[in-house]
Amino acid sequence: MDMLEPMEWLAERGVTTVFKVDGDRMVERRAAWMVIVSGGPLGENSFFRADLTRPDACLDSLLAHLEGKALSPFA
Repeated sequence: MDMLEPMEWLAERGVTTVFKVDGDRMVERRAAWMVIVSGGPLGENSFFRADLTRPDACLDSLLAHLEGKALSPFA
């Protein structure tokens, strides 16, 4: 699965999602991939961020977070 599917699913529910890669961090061999979600059914004061070394790890982390909030694009 690519990141666009869950991003679109979240956006349709009012969740703001950012998925990015930081070139400076990549060059420095640091955790360059980041995903951030907030709002919508996650709650007004919700905020989740993961900085990891691989895009698939960001997706896995996001899906685990959503499952913990009883939200899933697969339900």
